[in-house]
Amino acid sequence: MSNLLPKARAFALRGQPQLGLRQRLAFATLFIVLLLACIPAAIAHEFKVGDLEIEHPWSRATPPGAKVAGGYFTVTNKGSVPDRLLSISSEISDKAELHEMGVKDGVMTMRPVEGGLEIPAGGKVALKPGAYHLMFTGLKRQPKQGEKFAATLTFEKAGSVKVEFAVEGMGETGSGDMDMDHAE
Repeated sequence: MSNLLPKARAFALRGQPQLGLRQRLAFATLFIVLLLACIPAAIAHEFKVGDLEIEHPWSRATPPGAKVAGGYFTVTNKGSVPDRLLSISSEISDKAELHEMGVKDGVMTMRPVEGGLEIPAGGKVALKPGAYHLMFTGLKRQPKQGEKFAATLTFEKAGSVKVEFAVEGMGETGSGDMDMDHAE
């Protein structure tokens, strides 16, 4: 017992022993790994309705005065029967439509999709720039980078699901300067 008193007194006078270089590097590495593991969960967001999973709904920020914005996400059908995206509504716009882009005679065209978009059984459909996407028309306010806005997606079989669109920067995933014919 008398042996412990000098050790306790020495510890109190010196404070906690310092970590060695290897221990500090191990601690820093563990901290970085844990931090990086949290990033995807903070960025990505998913929603589920029935057999459908909606992954990372997002939109771009719009310049002042813009009347439309795009919406993008991926739908995965984990079920054994196809489903169909029938309609979209949002808090940010008067109207929302499903559109498809394509190239005709060297000109990029954009047309509404009639009858909804089929999500095949066991399949996946990506709504992305330059392909199928949502058009939010009659914007009530400009979406700003870093914010989120609510929307409701309605599917034929799975029903309706409320989702949040994360607003990213104006140039996200590059749109380029394209000649577009937006026919109704």
